Amino acid sequence: MKDALASLDLGNQVRKLRNKRDLTLQDLANLTGLSKPNLSQIENNLVTPPIATLLKIATALGVPIGHFFQESPQKSNMIVTRKEDRYGVAKGPHISHIGYQYEPLAYPKIDKSMEPFIVHMEERESTDIVYNNHRGEEFLYVLEGRLEFCYGEETVVLEEGDSLYFDSVLPHGYRGVGGPAKTLVVIYRPL
Repeated sequence: MKDALASLDLGNQVRKLRNKRDLTLQDLANLTGLSKPNLSQIENNLVTPPIATLLKIATALGVPIGHFFQESPQKSNMIVTRKEDRYGVAKGPHISHIGYQYEPLAYPKIDKSMEPFIVHMEERESTDIVYNNHRGEEFLYVLEGRLEFCYGEETVVLEEGDSLYFDSVLPHGYRGVGGPAKTLVVIYRPL
């Protein structure tokens, strides 16, 4: 796997798109509902945004979330992403607040409505779960381990082989239970 932060430079991509649209950090904060200091940390690659945060930024900047993962976008109806070409995005000590690492699975495809990821969730305390929400729907399938999923006021424990489908507009978060968990997550974001 490549060092995704170095190769993708998410922060610089966000800054370039924001400047291209003549938006200030405050303008982007107003459009996303995120704080100006948080956006500044993202643009300076001090923190890696969770998937939900990146979705909000992408929507505000008028690009699909896949825009941030494209090294050389392909205009094809079919995309093959080889195992050796995948990379993890959220890695390292600067992302410990997120509690997971995500690998985009179809990043070369542009203009897609679904975004599939492999998500590696850390084992952590329930009080350390990071909650996110965004427009759209999500599908989650547990590949390995156990995870606790919190959705609004509901909590459910999922085992290997269990799946979950939910409206992602409500705050939601998860954590590995009894060790890390590995999941397949597919996010649908209406255009």
